[in-house]
Formats: sequence, C-alpha cells, structure tokens
Amino acid sequence: MRVVVWDEKLHEKEERVREVYPNGIAAEIAAGIKKELAYVDDFEVVCLNSDMEEFGLTEETLNETDVLVFWAHRSHNAFPDEIVERIYNRVMKGMGLIVLHSAHLSKVFKRLMGTSCTLKYRFGDYARIWTTTPSHPIARGIPEYFDLDEEEMYGEFFDVPKPDDVVFTTWFSGGNLFRGGCTWQRGYGKVFYFHPGHDTNSAYYNSTVLKVIANAVLWTAPTKERADIKCEEYPKINL
Repeated sequence: MRVVVWDEKLHEKEERVREVYPNGIAAEIAAGIKKELAYVDDFEVVCLNSDMEEFGLTEETLNETDVLVFWAHRSHNAFPDEIVERIYNRVMKGMGLIVLHSAHLSKVFKRLMGTSCTLKYRFGDYARIWTTTPSHPIARGIPEYFDLDEEEMYGEFFDVPKPDDVVFTTWFSGGNLFRGGCTWQRGYGKVFYFHPGHDTNSAYYNSTVLKVIANAVLWTAPTKERADIKCEEYPKINL
C-alpha cells in the first residue's frame, strides 16, 4: 500500500507554526500513520507538497497512490484545476482520500462534494470529540470520546452532502456542535473528512487523532479499482 501525505508547506515558513511543528505538519501525520500501521506488510508513506513540480501530484504519482491524505489551507485558489481533475478521477476509480482540517475548502473536496463546503469557525476552543458511529472501521480502538485542549472551532452548518456515516461529532466549549468525522463513497473511491489540525495547535501529536487517521487509511484503501469508467452498451436480454 502506498500512502501520500500532502500539505502546502507554506505554514512551516512562519515561526509560530515552526514552534509547534518544527518537522512540518505532513511529517508528523506521516510519522503517526507509520507508527500505527507498522504491522502492515508492503506499506509505504511519503510526503509531498506544493513546492514540488506539479505540486508533487503528477499523474504518475497519483496512479501509484492508494490513499491520499490531504491537508491544505492557504493555497486553495492557486491549486491547479488540472490536478484537481486528476485527483477526482483517481478517487472515482478507487483511490482513497482523507481530507483534513481546512482542506474542507479545497477545490478537490468541493469538486467531490458538489457543494460550497463552508462552515462556521472560531479560533481557540476546547473540543470533545464523540464517537457517534462506534461500529465503523475508522472508529476501531477509539474511545467513546476524547478531548483536545485547544483546537479551531468548526461549527454547523457544514454545507456538504448528507454523509454516508458521521463517525465523529465534536462538541466545543463555546457551545457549537460539528459533524467532524464524515464518510462518503464517490465512484469506486472512499472519502473521509476529519476536522482537527489547526496549524498552531498540536492535534497531530495526539495519539488518538493519529489512530483515527491511520484507521481511515485502511478503510479508504482500494478494495477494487477500475482502469476506466465509462458507459457501456450491453446486449438486449430476450426473455
């Protein structure tokens, strides 16, 4: 299995973010996935970013990717439409996609959802994340709830299509609720959105957050891929 963790590599250029993630956001996510899935055979995790040619997401790279973990915040408008379509087509044909935190406003997520994907937000709030679909594979080994001492508040209304499952629902100390861990099927691919991960908070050092992401890697990984999806004419059946 090949997992690509992608982020913009823009925030780490700011001292306030480097103080929290000196190795970079993607590196911490990747390290957590590797640790949680160390028992998986033939497993590879690589980090790519927007400083690379074609944002690191060439057609060849995506064709070799089983699961794309996507963190984005500031480069939404700069993200090339051509690469959006590459990712969209790969998901439709079976690649798993995990969308994290502010990537809810990415062109990629909006293309797959078909909605604005907007929400309410507020900086710096206490979060309690409840496991609201405990039977889901992404919730394997996750407690009834877990807390984040400080996280950016994301609140309803979250303008997305009705999820297949709301695996996690977050309560914030300011009173807001948020469907913060949701799944969708798109074509042959699976999509999971998970909200923790503000750049100046420490969510990606939290072992439960990382376990959720690792579980999501296993769940979104392709079970079957289509080389080509198109309308096909079938012969008429005579009864």
